[in-house]
Amino acid sequence: MSSLIFHSVSFAYDGSSDALFSGIDVGVGAGWTGILGANGCGKTTLLRLACGELVPRRGRIDAPATRVCCPQRTDAPMPESATFLASNDREAFRVRGLLGIDGDWLRRWGTLSDGERKRMQIATSLWLAPDVLAADEPTNHLDAAAREMVLEALRTYRGIGLLVSHDRDLLDGLCAHSLVVSPPGVELRAGGYTAAMRVIREEEKAAREARRELRKECARLEHEVEARRVRAWKAEEEKSLRGVAPRDHDAREKARAARDHDRRSGHNLRQLEGRLRRTAERESALSPTPLRQLGIGLRSRPSDRSAVARVAAGSLEMGPTRRLHFPSLEIQPRDRIALTGPNGSGKSTLVRHIVAGLTLPPERVLYVPQELSRESSFGLLENVRGLPRKRLGAAMQWVSRLGSDPRRVLESRAPSPGEVRKLLLAVRMVDEPHLILLDEPTNHMDLPSVECLESALGETECALLLVSHDRRFLEALATLEWFIAPITAGGATCHVGRRVLSSTTVVSSGRPF
Repeated sequence: MSSLIFHSVSFAYDGSSDALFSGIDVGVGAGWTGILGANGCGKTTLLRLACGELVPRRGRIDAPATRVCCPQRTDAPMPESATFLASNDREAFRVRGLLGIDGDWLRRWGTLSDGERKRMQIATSLWLAPDVLAADEPTNHLDAAAREMVLEALRTYRGIGLLVSHDRDLLDGLCAHSLVVSPPGVELRAGGYTAAMRVIREEEKAAREARRELRKECARLEHEVEARRVRAWKAEEEKSLRGVAPRDHDAREKARAARDHDRRSGHNLRQLEGRLRRTAERESALSPTPLRQLGIGLRSRPSDRSAVARVAAGSLEMGPTRRLHFPSLEIQPRDRIALTGPNGSGKSTLVRHIVAGLTLPPERVLYVPQELSRESSFGLLENVRGLPRKRLGAAMQWVSRLGSDPRRVLESRAPSPGEVRKLLLAVRMVDEPHLILLDEPTNHMDLPSVECLESALGETECALLLVSHDRRFLEALATLEWFIAPITAGGATCHVGRRVLSSTTVVSSGRPF
């Protein structure tokens, strides 16, 4: 079978009050198809349905024999990864070379960066060569060089590819079609993200113009209906024979004419009212979905302290043969710092070390790690559900304004990684942090949400420490850069900034961004 076809597919999670999908009829063929939509709209669920991990409540899915879903999370390697690493076949060598996979990665999984773990998952999935490959956020955590490696590797896949991503360049570079997810439906569009969104915006514009014309037509018909009702009322008065003398033939003839006119007018009036009703229905069908108000405001203020964080010079272990060495570091109350470096260089390790040594009160620190485990995500959701009503309402308002449906989030069995980030931000919005530390904040979040977050962080007055491979995001917000640079081969001395350090990895501070 060379296609994947959904036949009237409906699906709802157990305990949910609404169906997530209803009556989906869509099919895709060989090549990559992008899956577009907001956080929590069901993109990952659609992938799991396509791969047979979930079963529709109604309808059926016709699919080829072999299907693989490359997951969004990087908690654990894929079950087939060990066999892939041990394989000596030509395809295994090709894929390992394309994605720069080392033979010891599985053994030291716990010390791999999330970007390295993601590359390992993608490599394993490609080596399996399934008929259907569903890739969920394959470029999350990846630096620019690794993103290019992944793009080139995915281009070699020849089956039916389904791609969930908020990486516009990846979607445009790979996808010939897009599935736009807007529960309870899914629509197929031509092209990648840019082309599909252009068509959607053109259709929305055409719908708005058509709706304007229908409103004018409704107003004209309403005016005509009212005028005919007035004439009908007058005709009703004229057709009455009460008080007309039996021999007054002229008056009786006028009354008979009025009755005939009234019958015709009544018929015409009913026709006109039918036209008005149908026009109003067409207008209603063209009415755009009410847009959720987006945009957040972070209540924050700078600390009165001379520094919100101080870290003494030292080093941190990053596996059996690698260490991260750093000078003394300080974050001042209004600093806006970008922490940069390639995958696996120790950015998250350093952030965790900074957070562990903070002396600020916990309510003055807003820290969002790069990843939360499933258990932590479940725990966060339960904690949010148990918040006092007033604080819960405030948090859910911010979840809504970050582009997600609060009711759907609270009812979900497991929030998506993007929704987890929004929950973490939302429950702290009501506080006034002195320091915000965000590790890859744009990972998993849909594009409108990223824009909302960027706008809010741009207005905040407190200290920021941001880890990201999204250069546009960092350039919009940061004024200083801490950069981590691997030492050259052989462990030679590496000059970074104002310091001379001899080690495997170094970090320096103070370079203008």
